[in-house]
Amino acid sequence: MSRQKEKRWFSSAWISNRLVHSARTGIGTAASLAVARLLGMPEAYWAPITTLIVMQSTIGASWGASKPRFMGTALGAASGVLLASYVEPGLIVFSAAIFALGLICEILCLDQNASRFAGITLTIVLLVGRGEPPWLIGVHRFVEVSLGITVALALTALWPERELASGENS
Repeated sequence: MSRQKEKRWFSSAWISNRLVHSARTGIGTAASLAVARLLGMPEAYWAPITTLIVMQSTIGASWGASKPRFMGTALGAASGVLLASYVEPGLIVFSAAIFALGLICEILCLDQNASRFAGITLTIVLLVGRGEPPWLIGVHRFVEVSLGITVALALTALWPERELASGENS
């Protein structure tokens, strides 16, 4: 590649949305992991995973992606805590709970993202045996995911991607 082409490629990559999105995502995941570690969260990796999942190109898209995930996480954590506190988390209880969460999400007019996050959270709270009380596992999971969502929304709002002009490639 000639020096001129290298310079043009670097210049276009530097101002492209891909580079900005990559930088924002790297900073966002690092920030959410750092905060989760500062809070002493036992599974701090859930915060940056959630940041990766929620972070979109615009605040509107990120907000739209975060609402059902937040609601599903809250529903899954609460359901998991209740079940783990009163019943043995066997295969039948687990599968019935996943099914019930899907129905509850439908009744509440929540989308499949909410149902998926509810199921993931319930699975972690119900099946991950760390020797801690179920309510504490549920609280940790909710805080870790909420932190990831909050960082994604904040960074997307504070550092928006620019709109592409028509005909411009990202």
